[in-house]
This record gives sequence, structure tokens and C-alpha cells, in this order.
Amino acid sequence: MLTTIRKHGITLALFAAGATGATAVINQMTKSTIDNQSAKQQMALFDQVVPQDRYNNDLLKSCYVVTEPTLGKGSHKIYIARKDETPVAVVMEATAPDGYSGAIQLLVGADFTGTVLGSRVTEHHETPGLGDKIEMRHSDWITRFAGKIIHGADDSHWAVKKDGGDFDQFTGATITPRAVVNAVKRAGLYAQTLPSQINELTPCEE
Repeated sequence: MLTTIRKHGITLALFAAGATGATAVINQMTKSTIDNQSAKQQMALFDQVVPQDRYNNDLLKSCYVVTEPTLGKGSHKIYIARKDETPVAVVMEATAPDGYSGAIQLLVGADFTGTVLGSRVTEHHETPGLGDKIEMRHSDWITRFAGKIIHGADDSHWAVKKDGGDFDQFTGATITPRAVVNAVKRAGLYAQTLPSQINELTPCEE
């Protein structure tokens, strides 16, 4: 009886060890595939906010973590775009804290002279059919920041038309586009301060 139980115990232990090993191998194989796909998707998004012909470095390897209130609460990742080792632009994670239904997460590309190169919304909880027009799949509104220059913090053009600025608001929804315009403007202004700070930035952890 004891011998039989011991045999079953050993068999179960070997089976468990084999299953664990197989799971670990599969996880390692799938993790590599998932990581590669994630990197491709991230780079595709980067190319939407900073034109690919502007830089020739690997943006994912030029990642830094900053704690900058103008980008929103907490820490944000930024990616320095370089052309032949010379910093030329930046991709920034930014948060618009004052959306109608909460915080709106953005990706903003800008050079260091005040020009916004592009922006995209990466996460939001805005009202379907109204505030969700900040999403590319519902409207091209978010593309209208590309090429716009910020002439200082008091630039009145950087506001929705209801507030005297250049950017359209949505019918029945002004709070959402106002929040995004202000967040993109703040990110663009922060980008102008970066050249003097680049050597002091904290690299992202691998």
C-alpha cells in the first residue's frame, strides 16, 4: 500500500515538474512574440506623431522617465528622437486630467522650437458619440495639431473656438476638446525646455 502511494506520489511529482517546465518554455516563447508585436505597435504609433524621416535612432532605446507636472500627475515616459545623434524631437506621454469623464491619455510629438508634430489619444472614457471624436477611428480632429506652432504660454490660438482659439469643439461637447488642446499645448511647451535637460534625464528601466 505504502509502495503504491509512493509510486503515485513520484509520478504526480514528475508530471507536475514536466508541466511546469513546459509552461515555462511556452511562456518564454510567447513572451518574445508578444513583446515584438507590442514594440511594432508602439513604433507605428510613434510614427504617427513624429514623422519617420525626422530621425534615425531607435526610439524605444531612447526612453526616459520624467516627473513633470505639465505632462500630468505622476511619472511619464518620453522618447528622444535623434538625427545622426543630434536630438531633434520628442515623443511624450501626457495626461489631460480634466476630460468630461476623467483623465485622457495622450501621445504628443514635438520638436524643440515650439512646433507640435502630431498627437494621438491612447486612452479615454469620454461619451460615445460626443467626446469620443478625439479618437482617430471616429474623427480626424486629433490630426489638426500637426504642424501647429506654440508661441509661448499665452498663445491665444491654442484654445477651442468657443474660447477664442483656432480649434473646433464638438457639437454638444466642449470640455473634452478643450482638455486635449490644453494638454497638447502644455506638452509642446515642455518640449521646448528639454534640450538643456537631456543629459540629466533618467533612462527607462529595461
